[in-house]
Amino acid sequence: MEMTAEEQQQVEEQVERLLSGQGSEVTVCDVGLEQSKPATLRKNVTYIVCAVIFNEKEEVLMVQEAKPDCYKQWYLPAGRVEVGESLEEAMKREVKEEAGFESEPVTLLLIQEQGPQWIRFIFLAKVTGGSLKSLSAADQESLQASWWDRHSELQLRGRDILRLIESGLKYRLSPCHPVTLPLDLSCRHVVQRLMLVFVGAEEHIWVLLIRAPEPHLPTAAAVRTHAVTWAANMVVQEAMQSAYYDHDVNTLGVLSLQHNGRQNGKTDGVCFNTLVALTPDHVQRDEDGRKVEWTPTGQPPRVEHPRYVWHEVQKQTLREKLLEKTRNSALVPIHSLY
Repeated sequence: MEMTAEEQQQVEEQVERLLSGQGSEVTVCDVGLEQSKPATLRKNVTYIVCAVIFNEKEEVLMVQEAKPDCYKQWYLPAGRVEVGESLEEAMKREVKEEAGFESEPVTLLLIQEQGPQWIRFIFLAKVTGGSLKSLSAADQESLQASWWDRHSELQLRGRDILRLIESGLKYRLSPCHPVTLPLDLSCRHVVQRLMLVFVGAEEHIWVLLIRAPEPHLPTAAAVRTHAVTWAANMVVQEAMQSAYYDHDVNTLGVLSLQHNGRQNGKTDGVCFNTLVALTPDHVQRDEDGRKVEWTPTGQPPRVEHPRYVWHEVQKQTLREKLLEKTRNSALVPIHSLY
């Protein structure tokens, strides 16, 4: 059944909203829900927040650990999100407890994950008040805080933060994506909402949709055995199984992120609104593994599951925005640590 003109307009309006950094309530999970449990902090999910903060000299704020297993080593202000907190509230609390400063997030820099059970949200942030924590204020949260010039010798708890610091410096110099902060919209599971696009001949572009109850972008639950972004692969496998192994499913980044966290076990989930590109694998093989000649058709692969449909974007300005995003990937990166 073909989409009506009104349905096409509604779909393109939803795509426009997500491209502009907005979100929408997760009212249905289309794929993988039977493999997922509601996210519950302290039970089946752990969220970590981390703050990258610079002063006017481009020195980075560091804290000296008080925990026995990393005593006196240095790290960025970071810690677990507590029950009932938003991600921003958790970041502000960690900076205050560990470094002594009041702070405000500037943007999400990067998201790292090891499946839905462990996700770290790295913020670029700024100091808005307070004072640097000294040794005289040492407690179980940290021993002290200091500004590090990134060149002086410092015993680091982990070298993983060097990449995070570098990301913050690059963003300050030349922002690589729009300011992106969590949207206060509740979600029960950890899910990926997919703006899954196929770019064809002459810059035509298609978006994959679920047909019912009304045409909408697919939402898929993350499963514990895979990276969060594997949800996109689950959708493509279901929608066009025959074409799955002849195409690459590439989550380009996060357009926006939704989290509320006010009710433990009911709103602890996260919705990642992502841009995903489906691209033909230019090396194709037959059943015996031999390379076969491949001729691009310029059309998206045929949908085999009746509840999916490709929608070719009609609005010229929207098509241009989508093409620019797919080429430049000006999005918050999401990296799997698997």
